Parts: sequence; structure tokens; C-alpha cells
Amino acid sequence: MSSKKKNAPLPASSAGLLRFFEDETKGVKVKPEVVLGVTGALIAISIMIRVIFPVVGA
Repeated sequence: MSSKKKNAPLPASSAGLLRFFEDETKGVKVKPEVVLGVTGALIAISIMIRVIFPVVGA
């Protein structure tokens, strides 16, 4: 019964997207929270560097 559910037809409007996201891919898996955290940290570090070491003569 589970094989019938797995091969069930998908809605026509989003069938390609659902199939794409169901596929398991190789590679590094990173949670979205980690990506947002690292991005926020890089932005904060960049702003702190600009505040601590202002560009003189620009």
C-alpha cells in the first residue's frame, strides 16, 4: 500500500516542484537558520570594522 501512495499522481500545477524537492541530493546539508546566522554575523562584523576603523580621506 505504501508503494501506491509513493507513486500517486501529483497535482498538475506543482508536480515538477514537488518532485524536485523530494529528491535526495548529495552534498553538504545546512539548516536555513545557520545560513541566516552566519550572514547576520558577517554583516555585523563588517559594520563593526567600519565603525572601529573609519576610512580617512574618502
